[in-house]
Amino acid sequence: MNGRAAIMVEVGDRIPSLVLPEQIGDEVTQVDIAERIAGKKAVIFGMHGDYTSTCSAAHLPSLIRTADAFRGKGVEELIVVVVNDVRVTEHWGRTSGATDKGISILADWNSELTKALGLEFSAPAIGFKDRMQRCAMYLEDGVVKVLQMETERSACDLTSGETLLEVI
Repeated sequence: MNGRAAIMVEVGDRIPSLVLPEQIGDEVTQVDIAERIAGKKAVIFGMHGDYTSTCSAAHLPSLIRTADAFRGKGVEELIVVVVNDVRVTEHWGRTSGATDKGISILADWNSELTKALGLEFSAPAIGFKDRMQRCAMYLEDGVVKVLQMETERSACDLTSGETLLEVI
């Protein structure tokens, strides 16, 4: 990311080439996120974790509601990145309806992408370690064109699907 270390991702930065697992059904594949979005318009939503209250009640549902509208704007890849294991992300995607909407949920199980983007935070009182800050990005050919970040951890206003859709 422009040769910087430990600085938060910014508009104009390129998403790094990192491999994250994705499970669909019983099959686990290794996805290089940079390769997945190369040459495409994409959105990436960073969330604290599967089944957390705001992620499950507001953030993921906002992307599910707007998935077709994003595609109507030419977005080819709809991706959620969470710091969880691949089995949990598969279950969350399937039971939430995200998988049926063609939304990929990638497991950043060791926070590698989260840290590379400078988006990690920890909240030991609730067992969060190196979780991803709530964010929403619009990218073209792997380059961040729009970056929305929440100012409060339990909020989902600036990073909702509806808000990102309005600004692209």
